[in-house]
Amino acid sequence: MNNTHASSHKKPHVLIVGGGFAGLHCAKKLAEADVKITLADRHNYYLFQPLLYQVATAALSPADIAAPIRKILRNQQNTSVVLARVLSVDVNKKRVKFQHGEVAYDYLVLATGATHSYFGRDDWEEFAPGLKTVDDALEIRQRVLLAYEAAEWEDDDAARQAELTFVVVGGGPTGVEISGALQEIAAQTFPKDFRHIDTTTARIILIEAADRLLMALPEKLGEQALRDLEQMGVQVRLNSMVTDLREGEVQIGDEILPAKNVIWAAGVRGSKLAETLNVELDRQGRVLVADDLSVPGHPEIFVIGDLAHITDKKTGRPVPGVAPAAVQMGRYVASSICSRLAGKKHPDFAYRDKGSMATIGRNRAVASIAGQNFTGFFAWLIWSLVHIFPLIGFRSKLSVVFSWVLSYFSLNKSVRLITGRSKSQVRKAMGLVNMETTDCEKSTEKNIHG
Repeated sequence: MNNTHASSHKKPHVLIVGGGFAGLHCAKKLAEADVKITLADRHNYYLFQPLLYQVATAALSPADIAAPIRKILRNQQNTSVVLARVLSVDVNKKRVKFQHGEVAYDYLVLATGATHSYFGRDDWEEFAPGLKTVDDALEIRQRVLLAYEAAEWEDDDAARQAELTFVVVGGGPTGVEISGALQEIAAQTFPKDFRHIDTTTARIILIEAADRLLMALPEKLGEQALRDLEQMGVQVRLNSMVTDLREGEVQIGDEILPAKNVIWAAGVRGSKLAETLNVELDRQGRVLVADDLSVPGHPEIFVIGDLAHITDKKTGRPVPGVAPAAVQMGRYVASSICSRLAGKKHPDFAYRDKGSMATIGRNRAVASIAGQNFTGFFAWLIWSLVHIFPLIGFRSKLSVVFSWVLSYFSLNKSVRLITGRSKSQVRKAMGLVNMETTDCEKSTEKNIHG
């Protein structure tokens, strides 16, 4: 990247780092503004994260929930899109350092989001991937599908059960949703696909350190989610904490649980970019922003989305890291920049809570909207509609609707492809490493049940 973007341009230069909910909606809101916009992201696509778990559980393809940023903004003449990884911010020189060069700005909007938090045990990531990106979802999908393939070859009962034990850490919306989806795969999708294992014996275990699920929702909805998961067959362990993770094992307190598959949904931390600002951060690494979402002492820098920590004046609690909040922040900052350019005062940011919800399984969901609680099929229908309309592009909406309808009536997950793995890794998962073809043929009766 060359150093062509500078504040010497006649039009003020707005640099937006991050093309997620917050960054993209900020850019779109500035479409008619008399500014020059550069949107930089390390990925070339916008991702609808709330449906990422359905990619991880083979219900949807990545293309169903993602779209190229350049395509979304190609008709917005005041905006340029660059693919780049940001390294640091020099707040004094008003420059952002990327891997290929530096970019100057008049206004900087940081929307780089959050990533997984392992509470000081980053070594656990190798054994328990989180779910924040398309790569994460594909990694989890590979692990889940390979687990069943490995179990098909396994003739030891204990080893086979370990392959078919899936531990989800964290009882928030992501943990609840992926647990329910994994249980549906085991009980409804796979039974007819495998000949030598009973997939309904798979154990889906959801671990939550608190005394209930879905802490961000009303307590009654958390209790309903617990009942629904247990009725489906998910084993929920409340007041439980993971104390160690090792290859093939999860330690919960003093108990050691053999499990080959662990998914992390227990915590998040702000992007490390926040550390380069040299400003106050909260315990999750998020920037403590002012009431107008600017960085204290630097009114030309805004932090929005999951990277921002701001208190909701109505509730006294931090604004949640959810998509509607990120969208509102992005649009607010765009309006604030326009007001500043016009010499007008802009009101402080005020979060409008549009409700919270989580899907649990087929015809099962919980939702809290405008102070009203909904459960069961009606909540599931609301959740489905809410998650279809924000998808960008007619093809995406149509594809998702088709996949959901097909899955609803056939109980099938249509994207059960093991991709991105080397042949040796797949062979290892199937118990075929260091085995010649002839040996494999001779060992078939030994390794396959029946």
